[in-house]
Amino acid sequence: MAVSLRCDMWDSVLELTKVAQNKGSDPLLWAIQISSNLNAAGVGLPSSELANLLVSHICWDNNIPIAWKFLQKALMLKIIPPMLVLALLSTRVIPNRRSRPAAFRIYMELLKRHAFTLKCHTNQPNYQMIMKSIDSVLHLSQIFGLQATEPGTLVVEYILSTVWQLLDASLDDEGLLEIIPEKKSVWASEPQDMEIDGQDCCSEKNQERLQSMNTVMAIELIGQFLQNKVTSRIFYLARRNMPTHWKSFVQRIELLVVESSALRNSKVTTPEALLQLISDPQKKISRKCTSYLQEFHAGMPAGSLASFAGMCHGASRSALWLPLDLMLEDAMDGTQVTATSAIETITGLVKALQALNSSTWHDSFLGLWMSALRLIQRERDPIEGPVPRLDTRLCMLLSVTTLVVANLVEENESARTEETECISGNQFKEHVPGNRRRDLVSSLQSLGDYQSLLPPPQSVISAANQAAAKAMMFTSGMNIGSAYFECISMKDMPINCSGNLHHLIVEACIARNLLDTSAYFWPGYVNGHLNKLPHNIAAQVPGWSSFMKGAPLSPLMLNTLVSAPASSLAELEKIFEIAMEGSDDERIAATTILCGASLTRGWNIQEHTVYFITRLLSPPAPADCSKSDSHLIRHAPMLNVLLVGIASVDCVQIFSLHGAVPELASSLMPICEVFGSCVPNVSWTVTTGEEISAYAVFSNAFALLLKLWRFNHPPLEHGVGDVPPVGSRLTPEYLLLVRNSHLLSSSKVHKGHRLAAVLSSSSLSPVFLESFPKLKVWYRQHLACIASTLSGLVHGTPVHQIVNDLLNMMFRKINRGSQSLTSVASGSSTFSGAGSEDTSLRPKLPAWDILEAVPFVVDAALTACAHGRLSPRELCTGLKDLVDFLPASLATIISYFSAEVTRGVWKPVFMNGTDWPSPATNLPNVEEQIKKILAATGVDVPSLISVGSSPATLPLPLAAFVSLTITYKLDKASQRFLNLAGPALESLAAGCPWPCMPIVASLWTQKAKRWSDFLVFSASRTVFLHNNDTVIQLLKSCYTATLGLNTSAISSNGGVGALLGHGFKSQFDGEISPVAPGILYLRVYRSIRDIMFMREESVSILMQSVKDIACSGLSREKLERLKKAKNGPRYGQLSLATAMTRVKLAASLGASLAWLSGGLGLVQSLIKETLPSWFITVHRSDQEEASAGSVAMLGGYALAYFAVLCGAFAWGVDSCSSASKWRPKILGYHMEFLASALDGKISLGCDPATWRAYVSGVVSLMVGCTPTWVMEVDVDVLKRLSKGLRQWNEEELALALLSGGGVNTMGAAAELIIESDM
Repeated sequence: MAVSLRCDMWDSVLELTKVAQNKGSDPLLWAIQISSNLNAAGVGLPSSELANLLVSHICWDNNIPIAWKFLQKALMLKIIPPMLVLALLSTRVIPNRRSRPAAFRIYMELLKRHAFTLKCHTNQPNYQMIMKSIDSVLHLSQIFGLQATEPGTLVVEYILSTVWQLLDASLDDEGLLEIIPEKKSVWASEPQDMEIDGQDCCSEKNQERLQSMNTVMAIELIGQFLQNKVTSRIFYLARRNMPTHWKSFVQRIELLVVESSALRNSKVTTPEALLQLISDPQKKISRKCTSYLQEFHAGMPAGSLASFAGMCHGASRSALWLPLDLMLEDAMDGTQVTATSAIETITGLVKALQALNSSTWHDSFLGLWMSALRLIQRERDPIEGPVPRLDTRLCMLLSVTTLVVANLVEENESARTEETECISGNQFKEHVPGNRRRDLVSSLQSLGDYQSLLPPPQSVISAANQAAAKAMMFTSGMNIGSAYFECISMKDMPINCSGNLHHLIVEACIARNLLDTSAYFWPGYVNGHLNKLPHNIAAQVPGWSSFMKGAPLSPLMLNTLVSAPASSLAELEKIFEIAMEGSDDERIAATTILCGASLTRGWNIQEHTVYFITRLLSPPAPADCSKSDSHLIRHAPMLNVLLVGIASVDCVQIFSLHGAVPELASSLMPICEVFGSCVPNVSWTVTTGEEISAYAVFSNAFALLLKLWRFNHPPLEHGVGDVPPVGSRLTPEYLLLVRNSHLLSSSKVHKGHRLAAVLSSSSLSPVFLESFPKLKVWYRQHLACIASTLSGLVHGTPVHQIVNDLLNMMFRKINRGSQSLTSVASGSSTFSGAGSEDTSLRPKLPAWDILEAVPFVVDAALTACAHGRLSPRELCTGLKDLVDFLPASLATIISYFSAEVTRGVWKPVFMNGTDWPSPATNLPNVEEQIKKILAATGVDVPSLISVGSSPATLPLPLAAFVSLTITYKLDKASQRFLNLAGPALESLAAGCPWPCMPIVASLWTQKAKRWSDFLVFSASRTVFLHNNDTVIQLLKSCYTATLGLNTSAISSNGGVGALLGHGFKSQFDGEISPVAPGILYLRVYRSIRDIMFMREESVSILMQSVKDIACSGLSREKLERLKKAKNGPRYGQLSLATAMTRVKLAASLGASLAWLSGGLGLVQSLIKETLPSWFITVHRSDQEEASAGSVAMLGGYALAYFAVLCGAFAWGVDSCSSASKWRPKILGYHMEFLASALDGKISLGCDPATWRAYVSGVVSLMVGCTPTWVMEVDVDVLKRLSKGLRQWNEEELALALLSGGGVNTMGAAAELIIESDM
């Protein structure tokens, strides 16, 4: 019944309309009457049903002027929804525009009048129902593929579809629609049925003229939509969230621009203007968001980096790359390797800094090169000691950095290629080479201007000169090969070919196809011209060229190839082939070559050398290999050459930098398992006459394996909530997990390392610790030894017998009757002490069995010494005999001593020079130098007391360990084991009361005087491990030095140079010169067990630094005027720029140190917990200062930049990093906190100015620099944040946030655009 009444009502409305139409009634009276009737019938206005009725009435039985007037009057009086009417008309008028040109004209006039007043349409009460009606009319959801849950999304689709219909109609009118790939429009542009008798009543000539005018008007209307303030921003939303449709739309616009005659006839718009409207980059980010970013980058004008070079710059643009300098220097710490490639880490860091600094790629590449060059210049002459030396730093500059650049260029060009393929149908776009390659070239050209950073260290002067000579010969028309340089000396060149690090960098880039030889013609690159080649060229000499031509591996050739790096992958592959398939002697020679200069100085092929060595450590099993004997046994001589060849600190660090540590560990574990299980009656004699035992191979492999993680530390040192643990994660299980994960993502690894051919040939099977039962047993025993006191030795067991045999071997010279060494130890051995020097006392047992017994042996010996049954000299001699017998036992001795020292149950012993070695000779000098180092760093340690006249004491385990280590010779054979014992000795001594470490350093200084600088520095850094207050002082010194707060002349103080200084250098008087605070901190933090205290301290020190900056650089009056300035900080512009630059530098330093110190775990805890807690806490000091408002504003900006930088360093700005998987969860927590505080659900204790600056800063940085992050935030949170920003009258920033939220926030963004009339 209700349906019938409703139909009768609409029938009456239609009849009323027809009557008024026939009578020619006034449209206003008609509209009033219709409105009255509908109100009386309870129909809500505006009415969608009436809109449908009127449009159907006009099209096409009543296509007369008065009917159109009725429609227009209904629109004016808002009794029908304009957007729906326009949608209904578009489906009827546009397809019939040729036969109904007048109707099409009226439609476009209605568009002009109503389509640009969206705000009044969206404020209508039934707005949501109207948009659903439009969707059903135009099939928007079906065409665009979006399930619109918000009317705002439909508005975006509606505006795009309206213009798209006009665009396709215009193209069709000019016969251009056939050119597009689809050949037709998605919209109806032609009538479905022929209407012969339905033409507009005008002559054919007038009709054609009107059609032409309509086409021009439609194009002009398209331009209006693209230019209008509101609709242009709606188009930007479509561009961001509907990329496929937008590309098709733009393709049509470009076709119109190129081919349309109607566009050229327009007097309103031009092809160039239309093209500019669709490509205007200014619409990508709001003006307000841009202004916030400009505040972050205040005082940093674009252009050349004139102040970028040098070692001692202050808070200039060079400071933008401070995190790079810190990260590169941190990677030089030889105490711990990493499982992640430095290439991957630095690539992510460069992308983060480029985004957050809003830098060009030219500046970014230049910043990277100059940070790496500063790394070299900082340690041109490194101090002596078991630390990475120049080879590791040159690897970072010439191999790792070059690979980082190659990754960035390749990433850019791959993305551009994919984009080109996506729009391959567009004949108007051509593929342009990646912009990053162009910027790389320009950055390398600029690099030559910074001569102070380019002098080569002494060891690479020859290589630099050769690179310069090669370029000079090429530019002189003499294109010679590398063989030529093997036959001549640089002294034979007719002119001076003086090269520098710039030449080596360019050669590295050419070798990796990042540059071509046109670089040789850069202005100033070569400084001369050759007219002829030297005549005194030797005949063919041993070298890589003659080797590639078939020369045999004679001793002379071997020496040459070991000392000269391979220049190409082909040369390396030939050596690798010989190592795999040659005779035994050839294989040993080939592996010796691979471990020579090609590994340490073969920068252009270094990553291949690393992976070839790793593969050789895991030779494939032959088909006839029996299951009882491992095939590795027959490869023992070759494996031993490899193990010894890569055992140095530099080589291990090179493997680490290239991310090969997991693969190296996976290769070493089978060697340890097999040779540790061998009975030592097997030996091999190599060509040199040296005899190699199974113990030697095992010990070399085992020592190298243990260097790959901090084995004497607990595996998981810190854990906070649900975030990953902080500290040492490099356990055997973790390394194998990373190695296995590389297999799962092999395509990414291949791309990152450019080693597809190498890795595809390696084992593709996952490896687990359970595959190595002997290693697993030792590892579990090792962990148990660290965790608890020694127990478990049962009388009569095989282990007990081995303990007895080892004690007899160690103390065979002692003759004390039947007195037992171990009677004081519970459940221990019954060794009698009598013995002889007969070698038969040495047990013939597998190494794993001996290692299982070593903790009990050392415990028995130490207990006997503590009770006077064994003298200190006898103890040390016995331990040395044990280590000489099985060098790998040093590792178990280390783990036992490390555990026992921490328990504090052993009495101290007097280092008196009688029973134990005395440090008295050097101890006062060592303590004095330590005090000087600390004083120069600005750290005051009142508790640092000299030993003075009191006798020096050490805990017994530490005394025994240091006495054992100083019995080693400082030769190459012992070095690889000292490299294992050294960090453990320092860690062990650092855990003991002061002054244990100075005593150890003094004893070792007497042993190795050339290591004295290293030892003194090592002793000085242990001061910080006893007191977190000293670490805080050191952190403050880092800020003070970096910011140049000690002086007002910041242009000549502070910055990278003040933070990191010159590295380590000795003075003429034999004392170490003062060490920069940044260097000291980078060498300290890894040993701080409770590094999580950095969370609160980072924020506290940063905020104090902001206050210091404000007080040192700006007066209170100026700060207040800047804060109150309505149109921006015009007064005192220079001072504000200076303050913002230094605030940003402070935040950058804080974020860098937090990330380096605690990694992902600390950063995530800081963002999730520490920062919210800080904002909630009341900070009274802020309220007490008169200039607190201004300082608070700067503090908010500093915290914003600090927080976003921390996240960018830990997660990356994109989703390439494996750590980025944590970002949505932790970032979600933080953004929820911001939204809840803006909602009023959380009470804040901080200054409102700080809070506002922080929120605005974080949002603007995320929107402008890390758009991927915005996409990962919950839609509801984004909307709440946007609402809170609007309450602060930050509509532009609120819009930018919603615009970046993707499709799910597109509707809200559109409604905000319309509501704010932006």
